[in-house]
Amino acid sequence: MAEGIFTNLLVSRGLHHYFSVSSAGTVSYQSGSSPDQRAVAALHALGIDISSMSACGINTLDLDDFDWIFVMDYENYEDVASLLPASDSPKIHRIMEFVEERRHEEVRDPYYGSREDFIQVRNDLLLASEMILNKMITLYPFLEQRDLNR
Repeated sequence: MAEGIFTNLLVSRGLHHYFSVSSAGTVSYQSGSSPDQRAVAALHALGIDISSMSACGINTLDLDDFDWIFVMDYENYEDVASLLPASDSPKIHRIMEFVEERRHEEVRDPYYGSREDFIQVRNDLLLASEMILNKMITLYPFLEQRDLNR
């Protein structure tokens, strides 16, 4: 869901050419699986199509290729940090830390929940993605000049 939301945001702001966005799970037992239909439906309601995506494990990515790595919760943070040299840990961020009033919260895994849980995660990710992109624009001023929605 996070990859689909952030990619959609970048496209809508005309900034997708400046980013490479990938998502992966910290466990690889679901590699190759399609997205949960509740996630597909939650994003489809906003015109975001993730139905063609498939799961991959983080071990399939070269983490050195990424300047920013976002995780959903503290456990994911520790899992990813264990894969990187300690000097790279500042590039790992819990996604909600960019939402000031919710910076200590986690994005809960909706898998064992209901349709409404997927909608809540979608809404959390929408909010966090906006805040993350705004932060990136302040850090990389050339993006502001290219942002079509400003």
